[in-house]
Amino acid sequence: MNDMVLKWLFDRIVSAFALIALAWLLLVIAVAIKVKMGSPVLFVQNRVGGNGQLFRIHKFRTMELHHDGSSVSVAGESRITPLGSFLRKYKLDELPELWDVMIGRMSFVGPRPDVPGYADKLQGDDRNVLKLSPGITGPATLKYRDEETLLASQSNPQQYNDEVIFPDKVRLNLYYYHHHSFMMDLKILFATVFHQHIIYDGELI
Repeated sequence: MNDMVLKWLFDRIVSAFALIALAWLLLVIAVAIKVKMGSPVLFVQNRVGGNGQLFRIHKFRTMELHHDGSSVSVAGESRITPLGSFLRKYKLDELPELWDVMIGRMSFVGPRPDVPGYADKLQGDDRNVLKLSPGITGPATLKYRDEETLLASQSNPQQYNDEVIFPDKVRLNLYYYHHHSFMMDLKILFATVFHQHIIYDGELI
């Protein structure tokens, strides 16, 4: 059985099991958001998926409904509610993405799906990143697990994201495109769940 088949089976089986096992937690979070923040409970947004196709990603809502913020989120900003800040800190806001994995729009491991606009900047070999299924976690997610805190320390978070973080994420994701394997996926997933660091492309992430 090749790596792609193993990845496909793993994504479908594990996401379905996780949705069942974590149904109680999903319900608790949904009720908490409804009580503390009102409706809607879910944040649904168009993202760029595999082969550059748009899909609708599902996350728990963590921000106020009406705000003028950018696509770059910074730790401590006012548009993120107190409950939302808690959910984001422990990555609980991303649990609904298990549904996106189960129905085949995402994978457990792969590049984080960007909003339209960033994918358009990819040129040449970098566009191979778009051939991958987007993931809940990946090498770039591991390296920038504290991205919002890092951005909060910058004088111009948007510029720092566009000129430093985004190009580095493309580099990491392109390496993943050329070298990914099912065993690598398991290693990245394990490191994500247990908050570990791994050596990836010669660096500690």
